[in-house]
Amino acid sequence: MAATLAELDERIAAVRENIRELTEQAAAYSGAEDDARAAERIAEQEELLAALLKERQMLTG
Repeated sequence: MAATLAELDERIAAVRENIRELTEQAAAYSGAEDDARAAERIAEQEELLAALLKERQMLTG
């Protein structure tokens, strides 16, 4: 089932908030392992955001 525009907008906002929070957490971490893990989580969220934005663009034309 395709998501509605409102649902996509909510998911996009949530992912953007996750990225913001992860970025703040990464700034507080120290150590290579923490940095790598934070960077991986941020990259995953950025990929999800890109997919959601693409889906939104397809929905709105």
